[in-house]
Amino acid sequence: MRFRLPRSATTRNGSVVAEREAVAAPPEHMRAVVFDAPGAPDALRTETVAVPSRVMDEVLVRVVAAGVNPIDAKTRAGRGVSRGIGAYPAVPGFDFSGIVVASPFEAHPLPPGTPVYGMAAVPRTSGSYAEYVVAPSSALATKPQSLSHVEAAAVPLAALAAWQLVVETALAHEGQRILIHAGSGGVGHFAVQFAAYFGAHVTATCSAANAPWLRELGAQVVIDYTTTRFEDVVSDVDVVIDLVGDAHAQTGPRSLRVLRPGGLLVVVPTGVWPAYAEAAATAGVRATAFTVTPDGTALGTIARLLDSGAIQVYVEKVFELDDAATAHRQLEEGHTRGKLVLRVSDG
Repeated sequence: MRFRLPRSATTRNGSVVAEREAVAAPPEHMRAVVFDAPGAPDALRTETVAVPSRVMDEVLVRVVAAGVNPIDAKTRAGRGVSRGIGAYPAVPGFDFSGIVVASPFEAHPLPPGTPVYGMAAVPRTSGSYAEYVVAPSSALATKPQSLSHVEAAAVPLAALAAWQLVVETALAHEGQRILIHAGSGGVGHFAVQFAAYFGAHVTATCSAANAPWLRELGAQVVIDYTTTRFEDVVSDVDVVIDLVGDAHAQTGPRSLRVLRPGGLLVVVPTGVWPAYAEAAATAGVRATAFTVTPDGTALGTIARLLDSGAIQVYVEKVFELDDAATAHRQLEEGHTRGKLVLRVSDG
């Protein structure tokens, strides 16, 4: 049974709620992907575990789909946020889209039956590679109406990272020159779109196969990193958003050479270039690391941009929950366009 809300109903972040679904009480147990210790992708297995219990401001969500992110693979391998895992087996996964099952109180802005998307508080709680997940209500927003749950699950972490990099850190504006490394990846394809939306002149690096697509997304200049060294064709850039780091072909140090004096380098991958701050100071530019912050209000804004068609999400491939290890193997090959997603249950 379905029932509709008044046409004018909105959530706390301003997203319009089109309809809510009738929900059943959650079971005691659920299927989830777990790993017993850090390891290779084959460490991931499907197990029956207890459904998590919500407390305080948390919302319990029935997961329809879960996004797959590099931080998931790094955590599984013993890096990422693995140091915060309190006990094994652990359930990975930040991104999800699904249906609210239980809210903090009756008049909460995200009541049971609401389609939502957002980020789990991994590793403080179990992750989204599961049939149910709990998350702080402040990390959720109403799902974009124009997207399926599979598409919506690909958005939260990557789009929030891109928004916070481009809008809140780089302060993108008309005429600004921004260079985005790995522009065709999960964060990159959103960063290109946000920078172009706010009027910046966008240069992006990627492989030749993805160049036409990035131009469609708004990049004015696209550089094939396999044939051209970006520092040979780019200079006087205001901001470099480095989604590669120093782990590949010294992308970080080479980026310092293309920034204008006082320009900003944002280093996103963690732990791959410990000396970035000193190197930037020597080069006469600014530099900062970056960590994405869950933000339901920003997700509400992003939902409206998605529903308006101003930006889009690209899902390269969808895997079943039991195939999480295969998804991690493909992710670690490093050539994914956009995002990979796990289908967890029926929407």
